[in-house]
Amino acid sequence: MVAYAVKANGNLAVLKVLANEGAGADTVSEGEIRRALAAGIPPGRIIFSGMGKTEAELRFALSLPGLQINVESAPELERLSVLAGEANAVADVLFRVNPAVGAGGHAKITTGQAHDKFGVARDGVVELYRRAAGDPSLNPVGVGCHIGSQIADLTAFEAAWMVMRALVQSLRAEGLPVERIDLGGGLAAPYFNQPDPPSPKDLAELAKRVVGDLDCEVSVEPGRAIAANAGVLLSRVIQVNRRAEGPRFLVLDAAMNDLIRPTLYDAFHELCPVESRGGENADDFGPYDVVGPVCESGDTFARDRRLPPLEAGDLVCFLTAGAYGAAMASEYNARPLVPEVLVDGDRWALIRPRPTYEEMLAREDVPGWL
Repeated sequence: MVAYAVKANGNLAVLKVLANEGAGADTVSEGEIRRALAAGIPPGRIIFSGMGKTEAELRFALSLPGLQINVESAPELERLSVLAGEANAVADVLFRVNPAVGAGGHAKITTGQAHDKFGVARDGVVELYRRAAGDPSLNPVGVGCHIGSQIADLTAFEAAWMVMRALVQSLRAEGLPVERIDLGGGLAAPYFNQPDPPSPKDLAELAKRVVGDLDCEVSVEPGRAIAANAGVLLSRVIQVNRRAEGPRFLVLDAAMNDLIRPTLYDAFHELCPVESRGGENADDFGPYDVVGPVCESGDTFARDRRLPPLEAGDLVCFLTAGAYGAAMASEYNARPLVPEVLVDGDRWALIRPRPTYEEMLAREDVPGWL
């Protein structure tokens, strides 16, 4: 099963496109589960991950027969057992393992190292699995891992999946059933300033070689690899600030609240003019410090970026912005969220309108004593 990682881009229209193609959903909150359901993805094709699930979220998950809960710790297993007993339900449980193999494009998106907060330590999995197998409220179905994001090296996947393989064999040696392996996500999207990463086909061939003979159902959880290059962020130049000394600032109407990845992860996004003004020589091509209007020095998309000549009013486009762009956007500085538009050939539709200032203010209440 391809369980799309909803966190990458959870717009209902995006989820509906993927649901129509038969994708499942990898979710990390009740809100994401509800989005997947609203898009038509059935509970039996939804995975509920996350290392800090609340009791309310677990109760909601238990109300959906067939939904797989990826357990990440002993305390979570204990809470789930109690809640399932109270609900007279049986929870399908898969144990997310921390394989002590970390990978990813940045330290903040590496999730499989021993010191990371995610997953059960691999030397504790068998005991928890044994405990779940003896609990009438729990149905242990398998093991899985997720080691990071924007991974361009298949050797990291292979190392983690070999840990999964060994665990499956150890569990079965004890007579414990293992039906599923969750291989996680993290395959890199091809960003424009980086070499092409391995393809989904390369990843599938590796999975077949490492776990293909184990007779298990296999799930993967791609997000960025599906959504990143499907989306762009369109912005307009407000002005160009030229100084006698120091950088030349290209000031855009987009900001860190719209696309936080450069600020948060030092991420690179290719920036292209929608229409070229041309340029006679190399001096016409920047360099610019590309910034937004938010009142933070961190509101910087790029430094010393060589770009064609640009002036106030020009439209520019950030590429590879379909994942972790709109999904991580905020209304910081009381800036309305950017509208989202879905494009299909020559058709387009507004799928999330820009809120008005009146709508933003109407969401808040001032106490009567004020």
